[in-house]
Amino acid sequence: MSIITISRGSYSRGKEVAEKVAAELGYDCISRDILLDASKEFNIPEIRLIRALHDAPSVLDRFTHGKEHYISYIRKALLQHIQKDNVVYHGLAGHYFLLDLPNVFKIRIIADIKDRVREEVRRENISEEKALYILKKDDEERRKWGLRLYGIDTWDSSLYDMVLHIKNLHVDDAVEIICRTVKKPNFQTTPESIKMLNDALLSAKVCAALVKISPKITVRADDGIVSIGSTEEPLDVKTVKSEEIQKIVEKIEGVESVVVNKIKKPEDHHAVNPFHKL
Repeated sequence: MSIITISRGSYSRGKEVAEKVAAELGYDCISRDILLDASKEFNIPEIRLIRALHDAPSVLDRFTHGKEHYISYIRKALLQHIQKDNVVYHGLAGHYFLLDLPNVFKIRIIADIKDRVREEVRRENISEEKALYILKKDDEERRKWGLRLYGIDTWDSSLYDMVLHIKNLHVDDAVEIICRTVKKPNFQTTPESIKMLNDALLSAKVCAALVKISPKITVRADDGIVSIGSTEEPLDVKTVKSEEIQKIVEKIEGVESVVVNKIKKPEDHHAVNPFHKL
């Protein structure tokens, strides 16, 4: 009973590894579903979200607080999917949203550039030079996405529990290693990890509900008690009335009580504010 996130580049065989791991373990395998859920709530066509993934966050800059809205909705969608446990997620920034959860096995899949070029040439029927250019551009855009939206470098190996290079290791080798490792006690779901996930999901739901009226808001949830504030300065009561916030948050399932202007540090347990690094 655990969660696996797989970070990957294009033509790195990461999608294939994720699908085989999920089949072997009997887990759900998700990626594109998260974008679909987010795009419905984000209220823009799915194609724009897909385009944004390949043009770094520049497309989101065209919307007022577009980055904040996207992050809020994508986090909520991902946490809702993994709440049922036994999930393999392969997609951008899964490890970022789940950094603090102990039952998440975070993996990075990389592949030899020559193998990636050959696969690109075969699939797209293009020259090796053009294939190499496309792959390098795609890698850079994915890296920019992580840096500009989340303040993390997806190439940083310290973000992962394991980095697997698909070359001497084949796909089936990677699948075997992942399936064997994820069964270790370190990655098993516990009452503590369930509580952490539930608190994180409630925080995400509150953030998504409030992002239109206060994009930079910080939320902390602890067993249904929701604290709302700012890590930089108190909320401006002239533009964001605490009564309005209270009414919105109290309607969210799982909220027992609401306290406004009580968060002072981003280090607070389960405080959601990914924007202080930007």
